[in-house]
Amino acid sequence: MGYPVNRKAGKLPALSDSSVLRYLTFSAMYVAQGIPEGILWFGLPAWMAMNGISAGQIGAYVAVIALPWSFKIFAAPMMDRFTFLAMGRRRPWIIFGQFGLMVSFLSMALIPDPLHNLTSLMIAGFTVSLFGIIQDISVDGLAIDILPVNQQARANGVMWGSKTLGIAISLAVGVNIINSYGFFYAITSFSIAIALIMIIPIVLRERPGEKLLPWSKGVVSETSNKLQVESWKQLFKSLVKVFFLPVSIMMGIAVFSFNIGRGIIDTLLPVFTVQELGWTDIQYSNMISVAKIVAGLSGMFIAGALIDFFGKIRMLSIYLVSFIILLFMASIFKSARQSEVYTTGFVMAYHILETFIAIGIFATAMVLCWKRVSATQFTLYMAISNFGKSLGSGFLGTLKEYLDWDYVILATIIFPMIMLILIRYIHFANHAKRLEGLEFSQVNVKGLEG
Repeated sequence: MGYPVNRKAGKLPALSDSSVLRYLTFSAMYVAQGIPEGILWFGLPAWMAMNGISAGQIGAYVAVIALPWSFKIFAAPMMDRFTFLAMGRRRPWIIFGQFGLMVSFLSMALIPDPLHNLTSLMIAGFTVSLFGIIQDISVDGLAIDILPVNQQARANGVMWGSKTLGIAISLAVGVNIINSYGFFYAITSFSIAIALIMIIPIVLRERPGEKLLPWSKGVVSETSNKLQVESWKQLFKSLVKVFFLPVSIMMGIAVFSFNIGRGIIDTLLPVFTVQELGWTDIQYSNMISVAKIVAGLSGMFIAGALIDFFGKIRMLSIYLVSFIILLFMASIFKSARQSEVYTTGFVMAYHILETFIAIGIFATAMVLCWKRVSATQFTLYMAISNFGKSLGSGFLGTLKEYLDWDYVILATIIFPMIMLILIRYIHFANHAKRLEGLEFSQVNVKGLEG
């Protein structure tokens, strides 16, 4: 069956035909991902700490809002298996995720006295994160589907850098609005921002000739039709085969370990700076915002280029060693942490390295994916990493019960060290040969069935 393409349909080129539109679209979509993360993960914990909420309660809140990100692996196969192909493989899900973010933010804004309704705040935050994973999976799936291999590392830099910018903007704006006008106006403003960004996937097609909206004219792209998974059996059988390759397992354990430490530090920072050092939530939020902006811009223009030039494993190793040294210094120089300059420098360096490591993880994970099930496999890596982060956030309360802040920070060094050791065993050439073997066997099976 043929799938005619009308390249004149619509004034804007499709994403598959324009690298400029691809970079702009992925940048905007990742800003949209950063908006809820900035206020939920950083702004609200700082605001809660400023108002006397305990470290254990804040840790529990962060753990709950992080949980949906661990469910990504259950949602990704659904998105691989079902879609409205006439509008593209990923775009319908992207629009749905953006719409859900907008509505869930509006619902959160209606919570009365959220500081004394932490259960309601957790439920609302959980819902926002739930729609966030839909948007995240579908955008990542679109990136894997339409990005050429030689653009993946740089695109990951742009995407992750844009996300950190979204985090910084929502954090700075959100906390200031909360303190100046109130919780309702801060959260409502983010719903409006999400609605404006949603215009982009509505007006841009994935591939030429597809429908913009269900009632528009257009046809199914032949490329999309070939990529679409035909059955649940095919999807899960392929996923099991590729994920249980040695390198895939190694990568899964590595990202899980690193993100346990990341979850501890991300949750520790607002509690430590506000309750231990006496900072205000606005002071903390402004510092994080500046750190995120610097990290985001560095990630966009430096991280991807360094990975392209020097290689993924080499640069990841350098970033991880630097990360470990940074944490070690923070743990032993107790008196220096009382200095605002030292603490600001630590936070700045931490977020830059965290961003660079995340970009390296993304780029490495994309290379390890089998194209046939790449969206689900990539999502599995991200789900594992987010489960690690959620687990780390939940650990903070327990660690603080038994350890001083110095030893809590020191304990986190274990987790990036595990990742540093494991990535030394990742060999892309050997993995590529195994992927070729899997693809060859799959093609032969389909040929026999045909």
